[in-house]
Amino acid sequence: MSAAPPPASAQKTPATRSITVAITVLVLAALVMILNETVLSVALPQLMTDFAVSAATAQWLTTGFMLTMAVVIPTTGYLLQRFSTRGLFATAILFFLAGTAIAAFAPTFGVMLVARVVQAFGTAIILPLLMTTTLHWVAPSHRGTVMGLNSVVISVAPAIGPTLAGVVMHSLNWRWIFGLLLPLIVILWILGVSVIRMPHAAQSPRLDALSVVLSAFGFGGLVYSLATIETLFEGSWAPVVAFVVGVMALTVFIRRQGRLTRESGGALLDLRPFRVKNFRVSLVVIMMAMGMMLGTVVVLPIYLQDGLAVSVLTTGLLLLPGGLIQGIISPIIGRVYDRIGPRPLVIPGAVLMAAGQWWFTTMGESTALAAVVAMHVLFSVGMAMVMTPLRTVSLGSLPRELYGHGSAIVNTMQQLAGAAGTALFVTALSVGAAAAAAGTGVAEALANGTHGAFILGGMVSLAAILVSLFVKRLAPHDDGAPSAVVDAPAAEAASV
Repeated sequence: MSAAPPPASAQKTPATRSITVAITVLVLAALVMILNETVLSVALPQLMTDFAVSAATAQWLTTGFMLTMAVVIPTTGYLLQRFSTRGLFATAILFFLAGTAIAAFAPTFGVMLVARVVQAFGTAIILPLLMTTTLHWVAPSHRGTVMGLNSVVISVAPAIGPTLAGVVMHSLNWRWIFGLLLPLIVILWILGVSVIRMPHAAQSPRLDALSVVLSAFGFGGLVYSLATIETLFEGSWAPVVAFVVGVMALTVFIRRQGRLTRESGGALLDLRPFRVKNFRVSLVVIMMAMGMMLGTVVVLPIYLQDGLAVSVLTTGLLLLPGGLIQGIISPIIGRVYDRIGPRPLVIPGAVLMAAGQWWFTTMGESTALAAVVAMHVLFSVGMAMVMTPLRTVSLGSLPRELYGHGSAIVNTMQQLAGAAGTALFVTALSVGAAAAAAGTGVAEALANGTHGAFILGGMVSLAAILVSLFVKRLAPHDDGAPSAVVDAPAAEAASV
């Protein structure tokens, strides 16, 4: 007697395989692009020397990247409606390829900054594209698993960026950080235009030019003010002016989007996802986690290199275990989420993040390096337990027609949170170190500043625990996904 054929959901149909391959390429492309958000953190001292610029000026290579992301991402809701997945992927990769090539050969700091802006254009497109493609083409029962893989990109890549940069710079110079990426990006572009074939229903939404301008001033102003907040202590009013302009522009932007939605449905960024409680709650915790993560990634190398006299290579290697563990367990967390929902993961994860942040506050000038690694690993495990479920819950709570706009909102808010976390952690570090500088050594002063930075992170982590209590499991429902969805077993989804 022949065996019965496997159920349809377990068969690997051509449509399933093609979508799996397409998402794989999107994940790899996003991984390469997001690495660039933090890849220069350990290279800044060398860049300052080569281009003869101050630390405040050199920091714009990271700040400019985040600023561009915050300005471009709000437009992706429109772009996802107007253009096909394949077309947007090809465009994003070409932008990133051009920026990377310019960076590898940049003769001056100004050219290098332009290169980072061009790179950010491509990155800003690819992230919402990855999330929206996952939501549209992966069955709800397996989204947690695939979102776990996406979390490897969005959360882990910034964490391992400094590690890879440190390894490259140990043997080569900083230009090779970009030079080694060029052939990889070309290969990804060729793969993408060959395998990404999702059908696209042609739409011609109207692009509201005033909304684009308001979005640029609103989100750009806020990111700029946060990124330059440290200059307040030097007597500069630029952060205050940028913050006021940003808030005013954002207020007008929000009102205009509401009116456009009611009158024509042609909002640049549809803000209706904020009406969904699970989306709001999840987004708040995501922002807190991203702020803590990027703040930690920036402060730890400063503490290790300037406080403990650790080399660039060793600094990168010390941050590697946390990033690797987060990357390994994120897909596992995704599978567990598919079975038990978010709360049993998110609440303990928030507790682990808090434990990591408060443990960081105990670091001093004689802290063992093994202890620093253990602190970072503990925090990273908590990040994986929080970010994977919440990205799935936040966007999965929305109706299908709001996936693109919801993804744009989440990614924009992450950029704001990253800028805020980086700025506030570094400011707390600088203020604390300056206060302890008189009569102390560099190591002791930096330890004091680091202590202040992580007390701030610890307070944010406690708030994250409180908010995580309000996350709810998605109710089973048919979200209107197309028939050719990825509905393979978790093992196949994990192979993405």
